[in-house]
Parts: sequence; structure tokens; C-alpha cells
Amino acid sequence: MRRIFYVSTLIFVLAVALLGLLAYSEPANPPAQAVAVPTQISTQELARHAEESDCWMAINGEVYDVTEYLPDHPSRPAIILAWCGREASEAYRTKGKGKAHSAAANQLLTSYRIGSYAGD
Repeated sequence: MRRIFYVSTLIFVLAVALLGLLAYSEPANPPAQAVAVPTQISTQELARHAEESDCWMAINGEVYDVTEYLPDHPSRPAIILAWCGREASEAYRTKGKGKAHSAAANQLLTSYRIGSYAGD
């Protein structure tokens, strides 16, 4: 009985190890080269990114690409979409209701920074 236990345990461990090795593989397609974004982003460049599929906004002198965040935003995306391609500092500070975003939201925003806003 012990022998069956040891053999089956060994087979299980080997199977798990083999599956772990098979699960790890290099990506079939390497990631595309990142598009260079200027560190100083003009109003004209910002305005080119005013769609749900490409949404940049300027907040407090910085530009953020929030395209990937839109589906994760707690409220409906339309609230953010109105500010895509625009300077949105006041909208971000007040959320349109006079309430500030949380510290967690401010921290999350930094992960989407792509450059500084050069203005006009």
C-alpha cells in the first residue's frame, strides 16, 4: 500500500512540474516597438488623442494616456471621454461635483503619465 502511495505521489509531482514547464513559454509574437512620445506634448498633439480608442488628457501640467483605464473607471466612461484630447485639470480636481479624487486615484494616475503638457 505504501509503495502505491509513493509511486502515485511521485507521478503527481512530476506531472505538475512538467505542466509548469509547458505552461511557461516565450511569447509567439514579440511586443511591437513602442511609439516614441515627445516629452513635451503640445495642445495640437493632445487634441489628436480625443477618442475612446486613444484618450490622452492633460492634468496639472502632465499628460496621461488613460485609454486602457477607461473600462476600469468606477463611473461610466462617458464622463472621462468628454475630456479626451483636452486640458482636464479642473475636471479632475472637482470630478464635476466639487469633490476631489482620492489619494489612491492620484497614485494610479501617475502610472499613466506619458509626458509634460507644453500648452499652446
